[in-house]
Amino acid sequence: MPLSHILITGGAGYIGSHTAKAVAEAGLVPVVFDNLSNGHREAAAWGPFVHGDVRDADALQAAMFRYRVAGVIHFAGRIEVGSSAVAPDIFWDHNLNGVAATLKAMRGAGVERIVFSSTAAVYGQPASPEPLAENDATLPINPYGDTKLAGEKLIAASCAAYGLQGIALRYFNAAGADPLGRIGEAHGDESHLIPLAIEAALGLRSGLTLYGTDFPTPDGSCVRDYVHVDDLASAHLLALHLPLSADRPFLAVNLGAGRGYSVREIIDAVTQVVGRAPRVTEGPRRTGDPALLVADISRARTVLGWRPQTSALNTIVETAVAWRRHPAFGFGTAETLGTRRFEVKAATPVGVNQDESAPDLYSRAVG
Repeated sequence: MPLSHILITGGAGYIGSHTAKAVAEAGLVPVVFDNLSNGHREAAAWGPFVHGDVRDADALQAAMFRYRVAGVIHFAGRIEVGSSAVAPDIFWDHNLNGVAATLKAMRGAGVERIVFSSTAAVYGQPASPEPLAENDATLPINPYGDTKLAGEKLIAASCAAYGLQGIALRYFNAAGADPLGRIGEAHGDESHLIPLAIEAALGLRSGLTLYGTDFPTPDGSCVRDYVHVDDLASAHLLALHLPLSADRPFLAVNLGAGRGYSVREIIDAVTQVVGRAPRVTEGPRRTGDPALLVADISRARTVLGWRPQTSALNTIVETAVAWRRHPAFGFGTAETLGTRRFEVKAATPVGVNQDESAPDLYSRAVG
């Protein structure tokens, strides 16, 4: 089936909404399926929206039939690593049963392609400081990583059993925001370094804790690979079109910048962009924190033809700061969001009955 409508589960979330934007700008129609437990209705601005639980196979299948979906990008699930340790049953329920329901719905609707939002957490504690490659051991050290790896395995088994095609994209550290300030990272309980550092520098929180100053790295702080969310979105588009063979219907691919930045380098970059340094308190290492986590992105380059275009650290921080400073950060009110300009290339498909619970920003410019 030619690609036209793409179902995006969890498409009202951070990475999902940026991917929906990229799908629309490529001339396709993103159909967002989300229960809004962590996403924002206002962020699902580029196509039809369906409110539903990703564990409901019947609702998923109905959406697939209604919009004649040709492929699925699966983001929906729980992502908070710390929470997964204290509520593992919830993570297993949402993350694995959500994958199972999506696959069941796909089989019922005759949809063959799924792109799965996975994570570098499947690797666990690296055995060496070398960049991580897809054939390295997958030994998660928390329930979140366990559920994502289990999701990959279920998709791979379903591809082999039912003739589906699946690609798992293993993200390292997603960061940044839409350069035009339309959408960005807005979690209720933020735990990621870059937005926390930005809020501390802007005086929106009391300070920032630097966990570990004695790692075997050039400045003693741990090093991570940060990839711009728009670069992640572009990889999903490429994955939708990647030819897969019957003897290899499933593939895992790392997504990162291919280089790392230390916590101190992140703080310095935020200081430069904001013009004010966050107050930093030095603390001990956190249990399980490796010194260095960097992606080997050779497979993404050779197989997907993907290269990060906007993942320079200054670009990531500048876009994240602009989003955090925007009056509509967190999607505050529909009225505020409606003053921002949306430029979408995709035209509204005939017969689409959009949900009306948020501003109609689909296929038109506003402001």
